[in-house]
Amino acid sequence: MALDLHGIIPPLVSPFTADEEPDLEALRSEVRYHLDLGVHGLCVTGSTGDGQMLSIEDSVAIAEVAVQESAGRVPVVAGIIRDSTKDVIRYGKAIAATGVDALQVTPVHYLFQPDEDTTVEYYRRIADETGVPIVIYNVIPYALIPATTVARVLNEIPNVVGVKQSGGNIHQLADLLHIAPKGGKVFTAVDDLLYPSYLLGAQGAISATLTVVPELCLRQWDAVQRGDLATALDLHNKQLPVWRAIDGPNMTVRIKAALAMQGRNGGCGLSPLTPVSDAERATLRAALEAADVKLIA
Repeated sequence: MALDLHGIIPPLVSPFTADEEPDLEALRSEVRYHLDLGVHGLCVTGSTGDGQMLSIEDSVAIAEVAVQESAGRVPVVAGIIRDSTKDVIRYGKAIAATGVDALQVTPVHYLFQPDEDTTVEYYRRIADETGVPIVIYNVIPYALIPATTVARVLNEIPNVVGVKQSGGNIHQLADLLHIAPKGGKVFTAVDDLLYPSYLLGAQGAISATLTVVPELCLRQWDAVQRGDLATALDLHNKQLPVWRAIDGPNMTVRIKAALAMQGRNGGCGLSPLTPVSDAERATLRAALEAADVKLIA
């Protein structure tokens, strides 16, 4: 069966115990929570899942849980955030063995940006050597892949099936959707502009807001699909303050705090992420309450 990535694909947090080991039971609960709501796919070990901080063993363990719990109901995408082609392939082969449906791969993220031809070959080699469909994760601010290069990768490499467009905000996304690459799908990760992203033609979203308030995001996606733009705009106005409250250098621990307020166990954060302050916690609570999200803590 052909891989069908579309719609609302939340990038899950990676829960950890107090001694910084993966809390796999907490992860199972989060996977079930999203599946029960009817999400269209799941993403693990991305930025929201602290993917850049994970060992290969932790990445594999987390991917295994997502695949086991999903049991084929929705596609599972696993992120890889490494700094060399060799390391990406090493992670990719290990994660592929868990049965994930696709790998979400950033460009290298430490200081240096390959040129266009090298970027194309980077993704070609990863796709060829892992044998798994690839989603480009275009997020690194100082290694942002231009829209024209993204389109070239999608059009030239059959096993690169999509792009999660995050960096460069709505302008980069607009340019990419205008090019309309035939070789893969374009997913938005511009959290404060999910609604206009869909109107411009984005074929779904893989972004942090989906993890915090998946029910609102599913309702918004459905509203856009049926042409109910008034409802979609109302949901945008509820989601926007939530994004503003979680956006920041310590985003993943803010997200985990927001989940805890809903009675969901996102586990502990990893060192050296800055803990959530009382002021941040108050802002999170106010945003969730204003969005009519049920809070129990």
